[in-house]
Amino acid sequence: MTAPLNLTLLRKYNVPGPRYTSYPTVPYWDTDPTVKDWIRTISERLDESEKSGTGAAIYVHVPFCKSLCTYCGCNTRITRNSGAGTPYVLTVLKEWETYRKMLGRDQLIPITELHLGGGTPTFLSPEDLRILVEGILKHGRKTENAEFSVEADPRVTTKEQLETLTGLGFRRLSLGIQDFDPKVQDIVNRVQTFDEVKRVTDQARAAGFTSVNYDLIYGLPLQTLQSVEDTIDQVILLRPDRIAFYGYAHVPWIKPGQRRFTENDLPAGDDKRALYELGRQRLEQAGYLEVGMDHFALSTDSLWKASLEGTLHRNFMGYTSRYVAPLIGLGVSSIGDSWEIFTQNEKHLEAYVAKVEAGEIPFLRGHRLNSEDQVIRKHILNLMTRFSTSWESADLQTDSMKQVPEKLAELARDGLVKLSTQSCEITELGRPFIRNICMAFDARLARKAPTTQLFSRTI
Repeated sequence: MTAPLNLTLLRKYNVPGPRYTSYPTVPYWDTDPTVKDWIRTISERLDESEKSGTGAAIYVHVPFCKSLCTYCGCNTRITRNSGAGTPYVLTVLKEWETYRKMLGRDQLIPITELHLGGGTPTFLSPEDLRILVEGILKHGRKTENAEFSVEADPRVTTKEQLETLTGLGFRRLSLGIQDFDPKVQDIVNRVQTFDEVKRVTDQARAAGFTSVNYDLIYGLPLQTLQSVEDTIDQVILLRPDRIAFYGYAHVPWIKPGQRRFTENDLPAGDDKRALYELGRQRLEQAGYLEVGMDHFALSTDSLWKASLEGTLHRNFMGYTSRYVAPLIGLGVSSIGDSWEIFTQNEKHLEAYVAKVEAGEIPFLRGHRLNSEDQVIRKHILNLMTRFSTSWESADLQTDSMKQVPEKLAELARDGLVKLSTQSCEITELGRPFIRNICMAFDARLARKAPTTQLFSRTI
């Protein structure tokens, strides 16, 4: 069980920091790859994965939502036109066909993971879901241990959609819950009842889903300790297999929908962290185990088993039970990863469609990782998934690593890490400060924002 949070430490280390779903983080991508290099590295990863008996991961972004949740930071297109789904599905399949042609592979592409995210994937009709998945599998083959997963909005998800998805091989479902308090739901424009969530959860399990995940958010407008406690208590009644408990990020200059409320409506500082601590304690009391930053799972879930076996991985979609490469992103704004290269598709739907129709890979931007990037990425992944890392071997050292022990010295004195000259282990007390610890390894952050601090100098 995680150690109780020390409020003095909270205030000291309450500084902005990346969530590190990638390294380098997106603001520091600065070396755009060519399409030729991207396809080459995908092909190399596929060759490696086939030798090891694994395959590719595919992420498909479905941007459509019927209404705007004003807390949301995702790439979405708001529409109530259900007919928008079919042409979009056909465009995604054309993008997939372009990949297949450029890869020049005669054999079916092995697929170990397929994830539908959004937006709202269950905006698509059962028939559109079937066309999409069968179209991807037309040029791919499921590996023996493949895992198919999908995100869903309980308000628009039907029994027929769930049964269609399980018939296509999906076994993991992620539901956006956020908060059950009616006042909070109203101000963020996401009104859904406990009974609606229970209905979809029960229908999913009856249809054959074996892992159900709930997404919760703390720090939303009008949230209180009581509302968070009530939400967690209702979640526990439904017993999801995994829970992601994220902090809300208020960026109205990027997401104008967040202007529906103001900073005066938001819990901040000690109040915001108290919401997380209460939620975490209630989850742990109910038998949920911490597997990584903001993520919890039951001991029967594959995510917890992966954390014990040392296979846990973190990518743009959060925590997964294993590392799978390459990750091919399909659809508007999707991100791909071949380890050496990150790519992101066009973020505007019209620009994405135009490039796909022209037979192009619809790149917006990307980054080619240099040797230093790849070493630091390994360390940050180790910290995020195993709570420790070592740079004893020469291939895990860079010039920038020489400053890491000095940067971590204060955190070691505060009991957040156990530090040696060539390794770092995060203590139970230090787990809430994992972002601060990762920032000590972030060479690009140090060079481009040299005044960034891991903790407040005013404490």
